[in-house]
Parts: sequence; C-alpha cells; structure tokens
Amino acid sequence: MKYKGFIIVESPAKARTLEKYAGKDYIIKASMGHIRDLPKNRIGIDVKNGFEPTYVIIANKNKVKNDLIECMEKAEKTYLATDPDREGEAIAWHLAEILGIPQDQQVRIELHEITPGAFKAALENPRAINMEKVNAQQARRMLDRLVGYNLSPVLWKKVAPGLSAGRVQSTAVRLISERQKEIDSFKSEEYWTISAICGHGSGKAETQFKAELVSFNDKKITIKNEEEAEEIKRFLESNEMFISGEPKKKINSKEAPLPYITSTLQQDASRRLGFKVIKTMKIAQQLFEGLDIGEEGPAGLITYMRTDSTRIADSAREDAVKYITEKYGSEYIGRKRSVKKKAGVQDAHEAIRPTDLFRDMSLLKKALTPDQFRLYSLIRDRFIASQMSPGDWLNEYQIPCGVYRLHTQGSETIFDGFTKLYNISKEEIANSISNPSEDCSQEGKLPLFSDGDPISLKSTEGKQHFTQPSPQYTEASLVKALEKNGIGRPSTYAPIVETIQKRDYVKLDEKKFTPTKLGNVVTDLLVENFSEIVDISFTAHMESELDEIELGNAEYISVLKNFYDPFITNLKKVEKEINRVDSGSISEETGEICEKCGKPMIIKRGPYGKFLACSAYPECKSTKPYLEKIGLACPKCGTGQVIQKKSKKAVFYGCDRYPECDFTSWHRPIDKKCQFCGSPMVVKYTKSGKGYTQCMNACTKKKQEEEPESEK
Repeated sequence: MKYKGFIIVESPAKARTLEKYAGKDYIIKASMGHIRDLPKNRIGIDVKNGFEPTYVIIANKNKVKNDLIECMEKAEKTYLATDPDREGEAIAWHLAEILGIPQDQQVRIELHEITPGAFKAALENPRAINMEKVNAQQARRMLDRLVGYNLSPVLWKKVAPGLSAGRVQSTAVRLISERQKEIDSFKSEEYWTISAICGHGSGKAETQFKAELVSFNDKKITIKNEEEAEEIKRFLESNEMFISGEPKKKINSKEAPLPYITSTLQQDASRRLGFKVIKTMKIAQQLFEGLDIGEEGPAGLITYMRTDSTRIADSAREDAVKYITEKYGSEYIGRKRSVKKKAGVQDAHEAIRPTDLFRDMSLLKKALTPDQFRLYSLIRDRFIASQMSPGDWLNEYQIPCGVYRLHTQGSETIFDGFTKLYNISKEEIANSISNPSEDCSQEGKLPLFSDGDPISLKSTEGKQHFTQPSPQYTEASLVKALEKNGIGRPSTYAPIVETIQKRDYVKLDEKKFTPTKLGNVVTDLLVENFSEIVDISFTAHMESELDEIELGNAEYISVLKNFYDPFITNLKKVEKEINRVDSGSISEETGEICEKCGKPMIIKRGPYGKFLACSAYPECKSTKPYLEKIGLACPKCGTGQVIQKKSKKAVFYGCDRYPECDFTSWHRPIDKKCQFCGSPMVVKYTKSGKGYTQCMNACTKKKQEEEPESEK
C-alpha cells in the first residue's frame, strides 16, 4: 500500500512541523535547500546558444536526490512545498526536473504560514510550477554568474588575486564608499543657537518655560559666530519684558506603524534588539518553519518573513480587533487601513505577523530561546499596534513678539492609542508636529497665556554648534537605503549585507560601516570603467526587469541578452586600457619587521585570503601567515599575542600560541584585570551599542564601568 502523498520541503525544521499536521498518510522529506545549481568550476551558461544554462547536482546532494526518488515511488502523489517566493519556486522546479515531474502537473503547494489550516488549504489547491517565477530566479542567478565570472578575473589581474565583483553587492559597497568620502571631505561650519528662560505671571503664580530664538523680522535667523550671538543676547536682555503673540493649539495624531515587512523588521531588530541583519533572518526563518513549544509540539509562529507587503488577511484583522478589545478596550481599536501599493512592491505575501495571536506568551517564553522570544515579541507587538488607534497629542505654540521671535512648544498626551503597547521615541512624535522647535520642545502643558500677555526674560544662553555630515551607514540604514533605491529585494537584503563584509570590502565597527582600502579601490575601478554595474538607477532597473519576468511581461532570455551584449563589449574594450592598481594602495601596514631583511611587513591578498609579505618584494620574497593581532599580550600565558579569529558562526579571540596556550574568549579582552578576582576583563556592548567592561569569568561583580573611549 502506498502513502497518500510525498511532500518535499527545504528544511528539516519545516518537515518536522508538517509531519505533525499531515499524519501517517504522508511522507515528508527535506531537500536541504537547492539540490542542483550552475557548476562551480566553470561559467555553466552557453551564451552563444541562447544563454542555455547547465545545471549539475550540488556536491554531497546525490544521496538526498536518491532518497527523494525512493520516497516518491512509495507515494501516490508528490507535492513540492518549498518557500513561496522565487527561490522556493526555482527549488521546486529543479526538484521536478530531477524527479521527472512534468511542468504542467499540479504538484506545487504554497505555505505562507505553517499552520494546520494553511496546510489543509494548500493540499486542496495544488497548482503547476510557475515558470515565470522560475525564469525570474534563473535570470537573477545567470546575471550574477555572468558578471562575476567575467568581471572577477579583471580584478585579479588589475587589483589582487581572489577578488570578486557582484552585480548588487558592488552597488551596496559603492553606497558605503561614497558616504565615507562625503564624510571625509565634509567641512563643518560653525553656528549658534540662543535660548531663553522666560516667565509668565508674577509672584507665586509665575511659571517658567524655555524658548528658542528662531527669526528676525519674520525671517529665519542664522547666527554664524559668538560675536553675533553675544550682540543678540545683549539686545534681548535689554528688553526684560516681551508681549506674547496669539497662542496656537493643535491636535496632532500619530498613526500606528504598519506591520513589519522584511526591511522594516531588519531595521527595527537592529535598533531595538541589537541584532545583525543575518541573525534576524535566521531567527525569523526558525519562527516561520516551526519550533517545539511544549505539549503542542512543533508549530509555525509567524507568517512568511520575506515580504514587501503590509497587507494582512481579514481573519488576522478580526483576531487583532478581538484581542485589542479584550486587553485594552474598544476605544483602542484603529480603523481598517487600505495601504496604497508602492511602485516596485511585489505584494506576493502578507505582512509579517503571528500565526496565532492568542498563544500563551508565558509558555512561549519558556519554550523559545531568549533571542527567539524577543524577536517574536517584537513582531507580535508591532502587528497588534498596527491595528490600534492613533496617539493624540495637544501641541501648544507660544510666540513672544518683537523684531526677534522666540518660539516654544509643549506637548500633552490626550490619548496614548497604540503607544500603550508599542513605544515610539520623542523624536518620532515630534516628527508628526508641524514646525517643531529644535531645542525647546517640552513635555506637558505650557503656561496658559493669551495674546498680549507680558512675558519676562529671566536669562539667555548661547550654544555653539557645528554642522555635521551624514552619518555612516549601519546595517539598518543600509537596508533602508537599498530598499529606497530599489536595489535587491526582501530575500536579498541579508545576503548583500553579509557578502560585502565577507569579501573584506567593508568593515562593521561599532555598528557602523567603513569601506576598506580594498573596497574603495575596487569601487573606484568599477565606477570608472564599468559604471553600469554599480550605477544605482541601472541596478534598480534590472530589479524591475526581473519583476517584469515574474509577471510574464518580459522574456528572460531577452533581458539577459540586452544586459550581456553591451556589458561584454565594454569589458573587452576597457580590459586592455585599465592600468594595474599599485599594490601599495590596498596594502595595510602591520608593525612587523621582516626576519630576513629587516623591512616592514605588509598585508597582501592572495587566492586564499590575506597573508604577510615583505614590503621590499621582489628583492625579498619573505611571507608569513596573517594573524589579526589586537595589540594585547595573552592574559593567560603572557607570552603569546591575542589574535582575532573567525568560526563559522562568529568572531572570537584566542592566543597565537595555540595549541600550546588554549586561551579563548567570545568578547574582546583588554589590558585590565578584574579588581575582584583578577581575571581578564572583556568588552561587551548594550543593545544601543554602548560599551562596558566585564569580568570574563563568573565574577559576582558583573558590569563594572563604561568602556574607555580608547578601547572601543
């Protein structure tokens, strides 16, 4: 007797969750991601024969393939339940090709959430594989292969061996590189602001408030230096009394934020939880595929996490209304919003939300890891808040008169609305206010005064400021910039951020991106000679072309040809014209001396990564392995040096004398001992990025003091 069905998913976690819903009539197996791909050792695309790709079974996947074929023979029907996006559709197609399933056979099922209801509905509505989606993924894969395999050898010849260029990643590096150049060339300008402490009323009834000087003769005032500031202060102080203008009052409402999409989840998890983008997506994948939550067993906790849509199902809205009514009262229910679809939004999936709003949070807290629970709570709170009423604030503006105008504002909460659950910053509230005062916004009511009331001047203060450049990109702000500029799609943001760091084109230090020397050199070379590869508008246009393929409005071979022909023509032309980059422009000094000739050693790059080489090359060809020292003697043996290492999961620190010395630490050690137990001190960071030192062992005195600036 055969099984009723054989279901193939990507991951074992998803398989375990579905096994609970499917019962004994179904076999469920995981393909472990893609089962075949373009070959690693050659380009694998026959350009002359209509861009015909050659796909091969991925190394170590033959056993998986054979297991799937064997299971297929045991079942009446096979279903392909890979993720509901382009990548998942392509995996399903590759599986169908390997298993001999015709393209028009109804075997594809989509699960936008891993729940019993969704599983049952998916089984009842199988469809054929969507070849438009598959072709969009094939086009992306082949575009990236054509760029990488043709452009990377140019970088090997002209810059350094082992380098690579990516169609989308190189554009992201350009954003970071150009932002850093803007910061480095920025010329700060001095300016001053003047604030005043004012009084209203007299005697015990007098109340004081702060006001800011904003204009002169009804024109915005700019105070350039201290002399101008002092002259204005003297004028103000010579007028000890002002007459107020007409008070202005306005009710400002702040709408609840929309539920998360991929990019906003990545940004908020970075700001609020301190998560790296790749960590956010890894945990979100676990929450989607299903986690063991006690007696209930494996369960999918959130809807699909790669989405650019903020829409939600009607049933989800109904659950939210019920929850809000029971928890907070009907006055907290927000209106049902219809969100206008933005250009470039695929809208293939719902927003990211909980699959069951009424799960017991105390049980989940016990069942999940702390990080899983924190991310789930963030998603849950954001979704509930998105269905709540706006927050209302009464804002008052009081304006004393004269040739100089002073401005103050107060803000009083009338109704907290969604902020009862989901906190937003004072800055976010201020952004909803028209013409807010920069320095003189104050919580609560201002003194009640009328048009023509006398206002006394108590004191004035001038503050010196300097204009600041745009800030360096963080992971959160880079994702926001990628989304804004149409670079990549929800499924690619995390890989982009991870790849540019792995290639050593950028470094993330104190949660801020800085381009490396290598990153700047490669970016400048690409901008000068292959501008279309790193052009922001061109990259966004290519993303739109991929979307058109998925919608059936463009033929993927034509898209490839229209890109490849001018690209390869330009490549052949400029390859001969590009001069080799001076190795000194990307080499890094180390402070080490060559043991053979006494010249400085520098860091170079080869096919297998960084190594140390003598700066006197080719006269001296001495080389050494590269160890990233942090300038600290090993706190355990005292002889070796602490070096930074990398595991598959994270950066850690150890002694360069390993295995003679086995000192290791997940946190950066500093040249300081614990005052209580004498153990080494290490640097840790809060969610907001603030550093502090802590004993690396189980010392009862944990967090001791803020990290010195010099150690950051």
